[in-house]
Amino acid sequence: MVLHSTRWLALSYFTYFFSYGIFLPFWSVWLKGTGLTPETIGLLLGSGLVARFLGSLIIAPRVSDPSRLIMALRVLALLTLIFALAFWSGTHVAWLMVVMVGFNLFFSPLVPLTDALANTWQKQITMDYGRVRLWGSIAFVIGSALTGKLVSLYNSQAILALLTLGVASMLLGMLLRPSVMPAGETRQQETAGWSAWRSLIFHHWRFLACVSCLQGAHAAYYGFSAIYWQGAGYSASAVGYLWSLGVVAEVITFALSKKVFRRFSARDLLLLSALCGLLRWGILGATTALPWLIVAQILHCGTFTVCHLAAMRYISARQGGEVIRLQAMYSAIAMGGSIAVMTVFAGFLYQHLQQGVFWVMALLALPAMLLRPRVAAQRQDSSIC
Repeated sequence: MVLHSTRWLALSYFTYFFSYGIFLPFWSVWLKGTGLTPETIGLLLGSGLVARFLGSLIIAPRVSDPSRLIMALRVLALLTLIFALAFWSGTHVAWLMVVMVGFNLFFSPLVPLTDALANTWQKQITMDYGRVRLWGSIAFVIGSALTGKLVSLYNSQAILALLTLGVASMLLGMLLRPSVMPAGETRQQETAGWSAWRSLIFHHWRFLACVSCLQGAHAAYYGFSAIYWQGAGYSASAVGYLWSLGVVAEVITFALSKKVFRRFSARDLLLLSALCGLLRWGILGATTALPWLIVAQILHCGTFTVCHLAAMRYISARQGGEVIRLQAMYSAIAMGGSIAVMTVFAGFLYQHLQQGVFWVMALLALPAMLLRPRVAAQRQDSSIC
């Protein structure tokens, strides 16, 4: 069966983010259903995040020939499905650790490689990337809302069943043949010695530390909000709707960023994100009343989206190869390493402090305000990727 290339790409985004909309909000709920403590759950989630970091950093750059992108995506989708099925085999902590690492190692490179495929096809055929990528955000909302509903009707085992179905659908969609096969010149991988990386860290340590604090503060939310809200009496379906609300706010902010933040510098945006973090995590630590939870979820557009826009604006103002290296450093440290470390820490805090963990996350906004980079960055538009 042949599918138009834009539809093939939209289907790939849809099935990936549908699966991710199941995994990210509810995997801690499934782990809790196996009888694990919050501290152990934090350790498992943290190990998975480290594996995501390694997968994106090591596996994705290996595919330098655009003509091999589709085959690489199919292989990674197959390996991801194998590890999803492995979750059915047992719930011993050591086994879960191995499977978590394997699942995340192969699941994470799918997005950067799909983005690389989109960039390749944009040079070959007429394609509106934004309209294609939007299906991923829609799928995340559907996945999280549907999972919450099914958990309410059945039990936490529905999470694993739906995740397996989502990953299998992703593989089946990728096995279809696109109408136009990707072609292009082999991407040259830029190499840089340790001295270049060390110089990068030295010159941009304030930026990296700032965004690591702001993004790392999401660890308690990613790992334990679903458990916390269910413990407060909310159904799994309500939890799914709350998570969906955060993603909707994120998508709207990305869509309006060109108009709303045109006059903001990266430093301004980082301050705004830190203020949103103080407010959002403070609300989650203080109350579980539904009106306030809705406010906190809308503030996801400030804690995550605004911070990400600031990072993209700061990085895009750099020169030459520094852009590539700093982008990799941001993805590895702020979006991977800091969240992984804070997730392990959050598991320990949640076990002993419960909602107090969110107050600790709120405190991370304070050093972030002081660490904002002083170097002025060009004000540029940014879009969701």
